[in-house]
Amino acid sequence: MSVTLPPRYAESVRRIFALLLLAACTKPEAPPAPPPRQTVVLITLDTTRADAITPEIAPNITALKQRGLYFTQAYTAVPQTLPAHTTMLTGVYPAAHGVHENARPLTGTHALAAEMLRGAGYHTAAFVSAFALARRFGLARGFEVYDDDFGTGAERNATETTNRALAWLAQQKSGPFFLWVHYYDPHYPYTPPETYRARFAKEPYYGEVAYMDAEVGRLVNAIKGPVTIVIAGDHGEGLGEHSEAQHGNLLYQATTHVPLLVIGGRTGVSDAPISTRRVFDILTGAAPQPEKVIAGEAMKPFLDYGWQPQVMAIEGRQKTILAGTTEVYDVVADPAESHNLASQANLSRDVRTTLRDYPVPSLQEAATSAANLSDEERRQLAALGYVASGVKPVVRKDAPRPADMAPLFPILDEAAGLFVREQYAKAIPLLEQILQKDPHNLDAALRLATSHSTLGHEAQALAAFERARAIAPDSPDVRTYLALHLARGSRWQEAVPMLEQILAASPDKVPAIEALALLRQRQERFGEAIALLQRLYRLRTPSTAELVRLGELAMRVGDTPAAIEAFEKAHSGHDLELGVLYLASNRLTEARDALDRVPASSPEYPMALFKRAQVSVLLREGDAPARIALAREHADVVTRPLIEREKLFR
Repeated sequence: MSVTLPPRYAESVRRIFALLLLAACTKPEAPPAPPPRQTVVLITLDTTRADAITPEIAPNITALKQRGLYFTQAYTAVPQTLPAHTTMLTGVYPAAHGVHENARPLTGTHALAAEMLRGAGYHTAAFVSAFALARRFGLARGFEVYDDDFGTGAERNATETTNRALAWLAQQKSGPFFLWVHYYDPHYPYTPPETYRARFAKEPYYGEVAYMDAEVGRLVNAIKGPVTIVIAGDHGEGLGEHSEAQHGNLLYQATTHVPLLVIGGRTGVSDAPISTRRVFDILTGAAPQPEKVIAGEAMKPFLDYGWQPQVMAIEGRQKTILAGTTEVYDVVADPAESHNLASQANLSRDVRTTLRDYPVPSLQEAATSAANLSDEERRQLAALGYVASGVKPVVRKDAPRPADMAPLFPILDEAAGLFVREQYAKAIPLLEQILQKDPHNLDAALRLATSHSTLGHEAQALAAFERARAIAPDSPDVRTYLALHLARGSRWQEAVPMLEQILAASPDKVPAIEALALLRQRQERFGEAIALLQRLYRLRTPSTAELVRLGELAMRVGDTPAAIEAFEKAHSGHDLELGVLYLASNRLTEARDALDRVPASSPEYPMALFKRAQVSVLLREGDAPARIALAREHADVVTRPLIEREKLFR
């Protein structure tokens, strides 16, 4: 597969995909058979290799094999958490649903299993264990309960997730239900509880799997009555095989071969290859259809760095990987994939068609969706080891194969994590190292320039921007980040027309909107700043602090509707502001309720009492005189003269 597809050919591939691979990548237009009227449970095991399910490591899941049908050759559609789960819950490959890596929200119209089951009368609940599956990424549709509360972190352990799921189960008194429980524990870093840490001191990854297995056993033992249970891995873990420590970058067995067990129907073992996209069929009551060839992808290196896109096709015991060149393995005789059979393999027409016609995703769409994340969301993903690029990479004829660049993966991940955590001084030497080994890496070049810019290294920043411009002379990302650099310093006025031009061409470019909104405030063009911020928060989720700043800015210029909207979305802690704004809008009962929520311990309490007395008079409440007296009693230096001048109190 070449990464230098001309636009006309790329569009042709998409049409071919729509016609020739529809059966392999999408569900039929007709709805599937009505789901069975019994409990349905999906248990997903994050970062779990198929070969980790052994009696020594996972005794509970191993024992459960006796109750169901175990698929020895199950494969994920993509070795990353969000796209893998999106495939399981939609029944289609990433090429159809459009989520190719983490932090890319599901925006299509594909029905989710939960939507279909809820429409059939099921109670639905999901308990996910990591921010990578937070509701903002699109998988909550159809769930009455979608528990993605991770407290102050970005994940929670298996015990906490099991406890929450069991509490929900205990409340289900009637009717069928669909329960999805996601466990995240085997994900790096491997920190199992002490008991498992001691047992697996040299292999803590397997300690995490063993701990998770114990919680799976506790959950399954609590499920009573007729039930269909699906236990599926979302992807595996490299553990150093093919030089991949973790997952997401390559398509070898360590990260794509996963456990899949179905309890509630046939029992036994199936050796036929099956994609985890067939989980959707099982959940919705349709028998998984056999497939001659199953597909998979690993597009992260392509989307982030412009390296060769990767597709795999599995037919029988033969696995073929296309990433610039072709690799062929007999995964039964050679599960470590140490002997490439490409020179002697005879690929079937179905395999060749699957590899040739699997469409390369849009770089622009991917970069845009990654940019639509708040800083806090980026930090939460970085805490999980996930940092996606928001830059459209340079595509070139001599793009490297990801497998050849595997030694660079840990450096890329560490540099990206440091950058997102704003540890720029530590990120700079790693970014320089990346550019030495991958000189066309635009993401690294712009992060290097931004790091120097933020640290005030003017000369180094400008040199890094020139380096980025040499890599991609026509890149709008380079122009955007240079404008952001200028906006930070004394030359900020030069940035204004640049940002205006960028947004005229790309109205949804999040970093440019953020920067121009700040500059409009500096210019005291507050109305335009408010409009830009409102536009920004339609594109990405604002933090509470951002909403409060927007509300305060709107109050400053007398834009009461915008201020009310911002403070309402910010939720608790701003009842005085809301009370004042509701009063200004003559929404008296709402003003009353908001002001009554201001606690006596708040330093704003005197002002709240003053405004509440005004509302009381306007509402003609019987205790208005008492409220005026209370406002006088608690008056401070600010409210005392206001009370004396207030005509309503005379």
